[in-house]
Amino acid sequence: MPAKVILNPYSNRWNAQKRWPEAEAALRAAGVEYELAVSERPKGSVELAAQAARDGFSPIIAAGGDGTVGDVVNGLAQARPEQALGQLGILPLGTANDLVANLGLPASLEEAARVIAAGRTRTIDVGCVNGLYFANNSAIGLEPYVTTKQIKITRIKGILRYLVAAVQGILDHPTWQAQVEWEEGRYAGPISLVTVGNGARTGGLFFMSPHADPADGRLTFVLAYRPTRLSTFAILPKTMDPKGDFVHDAGVQEVHTRWLKIQLDRPSPAHTDGELFAEPVSQLDYRVIPACLQVLAP
Repeated sequence: MPAKVILNPYSNRWNAQKRWPEAEAALRAAGVEYELAVSERPKGSVELAAQAARDGFSPIIAAGGDGTVGDVVNGLAQARPEQALGQLGILPLGTANDLVANLGLPASLEEAARVIAAGRTRTIDVGCVNGLYFANNSAIGLEPYVTTKQIKITRIKGILRYLVAAVQGILDHPTWQAQVEWEEGRYAGPISLVTVGNGARTGGLFFMSPHADPADGRLTFVLAYRPTRLSTFAILPKTMDPKGDFVHDAGVQEVHTRWLKIQLDRPSPAHTDGELFAEPVSQLDYRVIPACLQVLAP
């Protein structure tokens, strides 16, 4: 049976649709046999991936960005047992393509197609929060608050859009009171954000969970509170350093855990793989599903 390609044409603000002929040529040059399914509405990739999995297609290839990969993973989880989500290929057509970077996958479509054709896989974990699955990261607080800013920016393209949105979000300086509990600890007090990583990089620029390992059977979360705008701006450049030394700053902690529970005093935006929840939430229940996804990799 051929592979099934799930194309999200809106990814990277319709750039994925413009680049599809390039991706198609790369697949053909690599000798990949496939059937194409195109998402025609928000979250349509979830339904298409679920149906492809039920129909027995393997691998299933996400053609888009991190949000598309997350949607495809959710579709696989709908159709298959959590511990055996199957094989996933990625054609990077998004803006940031963070999971691709975190896994060391090729950024060029020609090389990505050759990786898919070779058929070698790397097994990784997947995160789950409130019934939604994510391959790379999730967050509440300032990080998804910045996403609400980013989606409103229309005149700036590419990674710079994320940076401008981050500055706008920091100027608003949202904070919450939180009760946070995990395997070996708990925290009660103010937060600026809690970011939960299966991978280290998010937003194309930021290493928000810098020591996350997508194959260690754990999620890595960073809990941070910055009391002023100035102190938040001071830490922003540090989050762009892959060494992740910012996790040692005052008011910041990084923890590896198999589960995490968060209760907020008021609802916050939340996201999985860059896709916002339909509504702000005040309670989140995270867990890891270890070694459940086979990603086609060099």
